[in-house]
Amino acid sequence: MNSLLLIDLVNPNANISIILPELIVALAGIIVMVYDSFFPKQRNVTGIISLIGLAVSAILLAIMWSGDNIYAAGSWNGMIAHDNLRLGFSFVFLLVSALTILISTVWVENEDVPVGEYHALLMFATFGMMLMASGNDLVVIFLGLETLSIATYVMAGLRKADLKSNESAMKYFILGSFASAFLLYGMALIYGATGSTNITEIAAKVADPNFPALLLIGAAMLIIGFGFKVATVPFHIWTPDVYEGAPSPVTGFMAAGPKAAAFASFLRVFVLGFPLIAGVQASGYLHETWMTALSVMAILTMTVGNVAAIMQNNIKRMLAYSSIAHAGYALVGFIGAGAAKTIQARDEAIASVAFYMLTYAVTNLGAFAIITFLGQKNDRRTEIEDYNGIGFKSPVLAFTLSLFMLSLLGLPLTAGFMGKVLVFRPALEAGTTLLTVVVVAAVINTAISAYYYLRLIVVMFFRERTTAWLEPKMSVGLAAALLITVLGVFYFGIFSDSVIEKFSQSMPAVSRVK
Repeated sequence: MNSLLLIDLVNPNANISIILPELIVALAGIIVMVYDSFFPKQRNVTGIISLIGLAVSAILLAIMWSGDNIYAAGSWNGMIAHDNLRLGFSFVFLLVSALTILISTVWVENEDVPVGEYHALLMFATFGMMLMASGNDLVVIFLGLETLSIATYVMAGLRKADLKSNESAMKYFILGSFASAFLLYGMALIYGATGSTNITEIAAKVADPNFPALLLIGAAMLIIGFGFKVATVPFHIWTPDVYEGAPSPVTGFMAAGPKAAAFASFLRVFVLGFPLIAGVQASGYLHETWMTALSVMAILTMTVGNVAAIMQNNIKRMLAYSSIAHAGYALVGFIGAGAAKTIQARDEAIASVAFYMLTYAVTNLGAFAIITFLGQKNDRRTEIEDYNGIGFKSPVLAFTLSLFMLSLLGLPLTAGFMGKVLVFRPALEAGTTLLTVVVVAAVINTAISAYYYLRLIVVMFFRERTTAWLEPKMSVGLAAALLITVLGVFYFGIFSDSVIEKFSQSMPAVSRVK
């Protein structure tokens, strides 16, 4: 053991090229922070620097995804993964951050917020998300999670004069720290049970752990920690208040980016770390336990999220509960990946979850772009009644928002429909009674969600306004974000085959160099 540790310290195999996309994003955040300290009044420059950093990172990821095996060699002693899970989710994070910057252009103009700090925090949060997807070690995942969380806590409270924003940040910080403690303690117990924090080595040792009881307790604590981050029932209680109080662009970001990052780590730890694949058989009891627990959580999450959303009169709270329900839908694909009996089926199920988070991110950010645009300063107009009768006064906005609602519902020919089909399919193909029940519950909940999604459309087109309507001026960045999201909803709903195939592409695994 001592000689192995010495080898790791002397030769960590520091392959910089494999983490270059993450480093570019972090470097862009540092440049933004330094630039803002010297030129604080030049608002647009920091956004442009951030977008350039995201674009360069995306290009590097695309090159890495070209199939070149030079990135498949062992690196950082197996702590960094190079697979479809890492690459697919990383593209989701970059798209979410770029759209958030574009959406925020109208917000930073209306409100007195430190723009440079906001863009720097957003880039550091993106770096944390990418680290969570690429981490093949529990330590790397936790570092990415904390980098993301700390940045997001501050972003939620950027409106210092707004009591709701302050409350949002405080609740998120307290409950997020509590969940991080569960997560860290669970990781410590997993290390105690298997003698390793490397997920590949955990998968090899989990069938014969040193302390089986520690393994089960550790897995339970990880479910609690990740359950908070993805907002599953019963760990969802923070979501409505935090989403309502945070600035609308930040709410859209939190509902799409950090949720996807948590799912990426959640999948890697449970599906790849506690697997049910020939050759690396996990303990049947452990696998059956977490599969059953997540199945029950998925049903509760979908049901509670949709039923609670029906009763909301604030559009941000409604979309908060909708976000909870969508976490339940994504869990269906998660469970399908866990039940897969071949590596190919597992990779396809993981790709379905990544694609679902992509479609949800595009649709949800499009909706929050309009909410940000119409909400004005301090989100004054976020009640559903504020949308009364705007359908024929601002037809482009109303029809665009209606499209996003229909996509969240899962109407055919939209991105949301393809996303749901893909995450439901692996669970059905597993052929077990439990997973069939989960899929049936998901379909019923999709029908329930039609009420509150269609309600907003009815309000916009079939209700009379009691106050005058004056459409605010739209910025170029916001218009670009809306165009991208509308095209994305149609493209991923109609021409999604190439994206799904790319997300399903199996990459050579990163081995741990000894």
